[in-house]
Amino acid sequence: MPPPPLIPYGSSCSEMEGTTENKRWDSLDSWSMLLDPGGGVADHQASSSSPSQREEWMADLSQLFIGNKFASGSNSRIYRGIYRQRAVAVKMVRLPERDEERRRALEEQFNSEVAFLSRLRHPNVVQFVAACKRPPVYCIITEYMSQGTLRMYLHKKDPYSLSPGTVLRLALDVARGMEYLHAQGVIHRDLKSHNLLLNDDMRVKVADFGTSCLEAHAHSSRAGAGAGVGGERGGTNMGTYRWMAPEMVRDKPCTRKVDVYSFGIVLWELTTCLVPFQGMTPVQAAYAACEKNVRPPLSPTCPPALNSLIKMCWAGNPARRPEFSYVVSVLEKYDHCLREGLPLVPPPSPPSSFLSIFKPGSCLSSDLPSISVHTKLNSFSVYSVHQFTHSLRSTTK
Repeated sequence: MPPPPLIPYGSSCSEMEGTTENKRWDSLDSWSMLLDPGGGVADHQASSSSPSQREEWMADLSQLFIGNKFASGSNSRIYRGIYRQRAVAVKMVRLPERDEERRRALEEQFNSEVAFLSRLRHPNVVQFVAACKRPPVYCIITEYMSQGTLRMYLHKKDPYSLSPGTVLRLALDVARGMEYLHAQGVIHRDLKSHNLLLNDDMRVKVADFGTSCLEAHAHSSRAGAGAGVGGERGGTNMGTYRWMAPEMVRDKPCTRKVDVYSFGIVLWELTTCLVPFQGMTPVQAAYAACEKNVRPPLSPTCPPALNSLIKMCWAGNPARRPEFSYVVSVLEKYDHCLREGLPLVPPPSPPSSFLSIFKPGSCLSSDLPSISVHTKLNSFSVYSVHQFTHSLRSTTK
């Protein structure tokens, strides 16, 4: 049985293709022949990259062999491969020849992902191996994550079936990876369960940095949610509506707190094993979150302390969301209390001193203000959603 597939840019589970190709590994030619049948890739890279860049990330295509394709999107395919005797995932992006705007967007995504991945090193961030550019085909090589995406893992589970211990273990992996990214000045901007990958040990790693940006540039790099209202992704492919912070949907300058909002949705997924805003279209989900302050209904079986942390993370006001350093500290304390058999109590507001929040016999103290998290979809008028959709389109005109 082949391992579950990864998810490429802009693809959905319905777009994934199984590993049905019958090619033998030992009969495959070097992938450089598929990438560049007419000549050497080094010529192009030599003209577009400095020597240090070439040494840092340029792939030696003579050492790369491909196996089965296990996922595909409109402009990309992902293959299992071997690079320098190591199992890898090979994402091949084909730039369209006649759509100049889409071509530029894909090239930007590629450059962004290589720039970030090549300098990030953390146990909870997917490891970059190499990359190469030979228009119209670019490729990125990363470590192979054999157990696929967190979304696929949750899809196989019954609702509300994950134990608190499992929820905390997976959530801590995500939070630690995001804490590291923010410490490096990186805003992910598309954190969701599809972009969280699992390895053989069922540890989670953050992936897909095509829409990421440096925090220093965030105010000049807006989400642009209008261009993609017909699908899951918003605007210039930054973010995905079901996980997207309201300020990103509104095309406002964003801070790293947009990732904290998305983490709140991911933590909700872990506690429910459900798809956020189920029964709504992506645009309805965006409208509900932005205009009605709606959030997915909290799990009735989840410890109230975790539900309180979820509400804190997905607060409508970015200033009320905690930093990931705080989230990690709270989750670590919860994990410790769970192991010791102590009760979990809702966390205090983030500004409180973390050293002063513990009381004997409990984990965390102080109540969190109640936040309304569920409004019925049928309370939204069709006209209101239509108006909202029109306003999203207008933001990019």
